[in-house]
Amino acid sequence: MRRTQVGLLAAILVVALNACTVGPAAPGASLTIFAAASLSDAFEEIAVAFAAANDGVTINYNFGGSQQLAAQLNEGAPADVFASANSSQMRVVLEGGRVISGTEHAFAYNRLVVVVPHDNPAKISTLHDLARPGVRLLLADRAVPVGQYSLDFLAKASVRPSFGTTYSASVLRNVVSYEDNVRAVLTKVALGEGDAGIVYTTDAALEAERIARIDIPDELNTVASYPIAPIADSANPELAQAFIDFVLAPAGQAILVKYGFIDVREAREAGFSGGGFVRMASGCGATPRLHLASGVGRADTSAVLTKNPPRERGGRGRGQEAGGAQNTRLRVLRG
Repeated sequence: MRRTQVGLLAAILVVALNACTVGPAAPGASLTIFAAASLSDAFEEIAVAFAAANDGVTINYNFGGSQQLAAQLNEGAPADVFASANSSQMRVVLEGGRVISGTEHAFAYNRLVVVVPHDNPAKISTLHDLARPGVRLLLADRAVPVGQYSLDFLAKASVRPSFGTTYSASVLRNVVSYEDNVRAVLTKVALGEGDAGIVYTTDAALEAERIARIDIPDELNTVASYPIAPIADSANPELAQAFIDFVLAPAGQAILVKYGFIDVREAREAGFSGGGFVRMASGCGATPRLHLASGVGRADTSAVLTKNPPRERGGRGRGQEAGGAQNTRLRVLRG
């Protein structure tokens, strides 16, 4: 990351930390946040920054497939905030009465990419190779947002002469496992337990040293909208809304962009914000157009194998605390 970018991010964090605070948190105050698995790294860093502005807050995360989280919420699981990887699972929770209509906001966008092990034993170099007999393909279950988006990609490709009408069926015959969430697909591919998988671009960045990627062209891809909302019966509604405001504010958006997500402003300007609750929460200011990760959301239309560039981690290891948040308490549950 260039020095000027680091300075800009630091300045944004200072402004947003002052804006998105609800004052001294009550002793023992905590939030339980249900969030899609693809958000785990970005949200863990957001929790550290948010807690730095709200002393004494404990953030409890439950990460998992959006459909699993929605089911848990509609079964009555206690929570304060829900962040989904698509609008349909947010709608499930809305219909279940756990979220009030009009309180949800799109806060990030993502897109698909094909990943293969770094040594690429199956010699996969184009999207056409996914249909080759003998390829071991890993997909997320269709009930998971990324799983449905993967099927949408195959359907779009199958109506194009360059792929042929049998492309989708041929690819699906190669599926050896349907996983519960996108991180399971990524992990198995990185470990060599499959020849290829379809994940989000943000997930691919996490395993830059162990995978290579094949970009999916814009016309075949899906831009996934991520909505967030407070739970209607939250035990701490003011703090829950403050967390959402923080995610939508410059500090939260900068962290999401750092991890490869497309921010709300860029999505609007690019014209692919349809279908996903594009509203901004008030109270923490507008989101700036800030690019810390180049090329996010710009698929290579040649769709050939490229090595995944190492993701900048800003000098922090996973779970390490940022400056000013040494007392942050963070508990992570893996759904």
